[in-house]
Amino acid sequence: MRGWRIVKDERGFTGLEAAIVLVAFVVVAAVFSYVMLGAGFFTTQKSKQVVDTGVKQASSSLTLDGQYIYLNCTSDAKGTTGSNGKVGEIYFYITQTAGGVSVDLNKTSLAIASAEGYKQIFYNESATAGTNASWYYECVKGDNDNTVEVNEKYKIVIDLYDSTGSSLWDTIGDLQPNDEITIEVKPPVGAPLTITKQLPPSFTNLTYV
Repeated sequence: MRGWRIVKDERGFTGLEAAIVLVAFVVVAAVFSYVMLGAGFFTTQKSKQVVDTGVKQASSSLTLDGQYIYLNCTSDAKGTTGSNGKVGEIYFYITQTAGGVSVDLNKTSLAIASAEGYKQIFYNESATAGTNASWYYECVKGDNDNTVEVNEKYKIVIDLYDSTGSSLWDTIGDLQPNDEITIEVKPPVGAPLTITKQLPPSFTNLTYV
């Protein structure tokens, strides 16, 4: 009687088994692809946030409405006129830039520089016009709150002297004819609005430059 002999034969590997193996490979590849896509989407989102933040920090949300700033040289503003005059008050109008973000003026600072010095002052919510308010704002067009939003217009007033006539800007001196001044409006987010002007050789009650 002849003994049994085990013979290695792969002819029993059926199509069903091949399909199972193929499906397993496909599932593993799909899971791996999903993980890679998820990581890619996350990276793209973070990159977009970084770019958006960079744009907000690099661009200003405020712009000068019109091209002029106005110099009040009347005696009521503690100014004087003529070729030896001095500026008592400066005012100008601002609005939001196209695509800019809203700006909270209560959190905004203002700086002014002349040949004699530089001064930065933060907004004082408790101060009002004529009561030691170094600068203040008035809503010209909008909902009359403290935020500059789309299609709104605000007047910024810089009072160079207080009610007793003492200069609040001792570090920059009196602003006189032919002086050059630079004003910066610095919002809490974004680049400042910078205005540089050469003052005229003589002042009238209201001079614009």
